[in-house]
Amino acid sequence: MGLGSLAIGFTTKQGGHVRVRRWMLAAGVAAIAAAIAVGTALGSGKSPTAQKAGYRAALVSDVAGFNDNGFNKNQLKGLQKAAKAISGTAFPIVSHSSSDYQPNYNQAVHDNAQLIIAAGFLLGDTMKQYATQYPNIKFAITDDPVSAVGGLKNEEGITYATQEGGCLVGVLAAKMAQKMGKKIIGVAGGLKIPPVDSYIAGYKYCAAKAVKGTKVKIQYSGDFNDQTKCATIAQNEINQGAQVIFQVAGLCGDGALKEASKLHKWGIGVDADEFKVANRILTSALKKTDVGVYDTVLGASKGKFKGGKDLLFNLKNNGVGVGKISKQVPKSWITLMNSFKSKIIHGKLKPPAVLK
Repeated sequence: MGLGSLAIGFTTKQGGHVRVRRWMLAAGVAAIAAAIAVGTALGSGKSPTAQKAGYRAALVSDVAGFNDNGFNKNQLKGLQKAAKAISGTAFPIVSHSSSDYQPNYNQAVHDNAQLIIAAGFLLGDTMKQYATQYPNIKFAITDDPVSAVGGLKNEEGITYATQEGGCLVGVLAAKMAQKMGKKIIGVAGGLKIPPVDSYIAGYKYCAAKAVKGTKVKIQYSGDFNDQTKCATIAQNEINQGAQVIFQVAGLCGDGALKEASKLHKWGIGVDADEFKVANRILTSALKKTDVGVYDTVLGASKGKFKGGKDLLFNLKNNGVGVGKISKQVPKSWITLMNSFKSKIIHGKLKPPAVLK
């Protein structure tokens, strides 16, 4: 990799727009567009002239910020690594609430970013409006396929087959629950959105295949930050017989992992390797968001931006996977899990991405 300077500016603004689901947008679309036109002096439909000193890429976090234990934090890692590799400039911009999204995009445009990456699904509507307003800037988004909604030529989706990683940890969860005497496993989800449910769909599907009769308890906290909410979910599901809790709720979910450990059950982490979050971590379902952002920035800087299309990271290209596995897991279980992995890679098993 080439060496170069890395300028990082953390910026937080206030005001703006609350994310609503794209398919429920309607009048909200017009309102956001009007707000962009009035709220910024850059309403000409063209981006400012980009500086020539290296490629400039911005990353706008979701409401969890960059201090979560994986999803946003790893994207920041990928941004910084990519900027260094191409002697470019990275602009991480922190969102503390959904009202920060619009002013943060204004900031990225003012910074002359040539590529602006949204760190997650919740920023989808904001990205769409700015991509329309500034066709000369490239936009990308993690966990939101742009091709499914008619992506613009300056939009690119960074997507992950998280149902595949969810499948693998589901195999281990089912086997552990069977060993502990009850074929019941649980999930502490955050918001009920596609990137969360795809993990759960794979988990549920493969757990039932690995151990017939396995039941899955699923609850949502409605939050990605408050650990007490997810700890309560873990308590409730364990009281209902769950032996393993899979957290799909970011920082909130770490509360579920700690609670499961406290109650002498097992936890499964998400996105990053969370083996050290609690004493009884079975493994983690990995979503390598650092790799996704890194590849996106490098591709765009080299003129390989796939406008209107999606990048897909899966088991085959090592974009998803599992983290460290507890020593309490027998080798026979790992062999079973790897057989599921092989079938997925070779197209013989297709875990669903939609939860039923």
